[in-house]
Amino acid sequence: MDSKSTTNPEGDTLNPATPDEKTWGSFAIFNVWANDVQSLFGYSLVASLFISFGVGGLTAFAALIASGLFVMFMVNLSGAPGEKYGIPFPVLARSSMGTAGSKLPAVLRAVVAVFWYGVQVYFASTALSLLIRSLTGISGGTEMLGLTGIDWLSFVVVWAIHIAIFWRGMGWVEKFLNFAGPFVYIVMIGLVIVLWQRADGQLLSATATIFANPEGTFSTELKGFIAIFGTMVAYFSAVMINFSDFSRYSRSKASMKIGNLTGLPLNMILFSALALLTTGGAAVVFGEAIINPTEIVERTDSVLLAIIAAITFFAATVGINLVANFIPAVNGIANLAPGKISFRQAGLATSVFALVIGGLWTAVISNIGISGFVNTLGATLAPIFGIMIVDYYKIRKEELNVDDLYNLEGGDYHYGNGWNDKALMAFGIASVFSVATVWVPALGFLSGYAWIIGAILGGVVYLAVTKK
Repeated sequence: MDSKSTTNPEGDTLNPATPDEKTWGSFAIFNVWANDVQSLFGYSLVASLFISFGVGGLTAFAALIASGLFVMFMVNLSGAPGEKYGIPFPVLARSSMGTAGSKLPAVLRAVVAVFWYGVQVYFASTALSLLIRSLTGISGGTEMLGLTGIDWLSFVVVWAIHIAIFWRGMGWVEKFLNFAGPFVYIVMIGLVIVLWQRADGQLLSATATIFANPEGTFSTELKGFIAIFGTMVAYFSAVMINFSDFSRYSRSKASMKIGNLTGLPLNMILFSALALLTTGGAAVVFGEAIINPTEIVERTDSVLLAIIAAITFFAATVGINLVANFIPAVNGIANLAPGKISFRQAGLATSVFALVIGGLWTAVISNIGISGFVNTLGATLAPIFGIMIVDYYKIRKEELNVDDLYNLEGGDYHYGNGWNDKALMAFGIASVFSVATVWVPALGFLSGYAWIIGAILGGVVYLAVTKK
């Protein structure tokens, strides 16, 4: 490897994964998706999609499964170079964006990761808050910025626990995922059983009635299908872009693909089915739609279920944060000054930003809503995916010069000044249009396709200007 390689003294995460580090089998990849799908925010998003678009439960369920299959195909594409060369996303981005230009997509991805990190810390803190209230009977007191004193205490404690876990190093990640991934289903199944009993065994029929939408036309169902599909694709958009951060540890391409096949469609089917039953059951039992499972648990008045739920939801949310948010944020921040910013320094910076973002989450959600927030982030990142895929498969023909990827002063990917102007042009054009589909009313009919439009447009423009 070139002497200008970019690792820091702690052996940071920018260097190619060594054979000894490529230990992740299909089960580890499966658990990446298990944790990504099963977070509290993921449940709240899925539950809100069942309620918000006025479609039948079957239509919503089909859209969720279709999005899982689509994402699986996309991450197989984006994860292949990471598996083949052992390189993380910020290094892979140097091929298309330039050795210096890669900082732009890496920082954008890091910003999105920090946002999600803060949001997930907040949602995990609701589980701890539930536990404290269940055990002590304390209501929490006066609210400040939408949170009570108990809520703020829980939020800071969960934030501190995240720091304590990552400080022990990435060796803990795979073990933690394998522990946390399967357990959230235990609580969700328990919730369904409790709601089934409270509904006098009428949960299935009542849920079917609530979500049947007998007045919905084919046009309404189709529009709802597209909207739900687009929102879920946008939800996974960040992981689709930087999946090489995970696939680089795969034992083989087959392990990656099997893990993605079992991890995405299977988890989406099971998780969506449980979310549908739980949301519908809560509507039957409590007379209103509730999208936060901790609130449903709280209303069951079961201290035992509250304790189990708090521990399980907390573990699941920490799992998704460590992998889907913490790793890309740290990699992106470290890539700003390769060799100078250490793993722990980048991790602390991520945590500090997340503390602010998580604390302000209630204000954000009240202004733009879950779907708007998710779709905007997805539309911004989509062109990077298209550019990266076109560069690797069409321009490079799946062949990269790893030494030049780590040469920050010259080589195939330096583009004269470190920036690939053609890729920047494609990103600018595509991102403006894809974000506009979310926020410009005249383009609202395209909002469900925001991510797909951005990815395709970014790739097409990049290919067109590069082939000139």
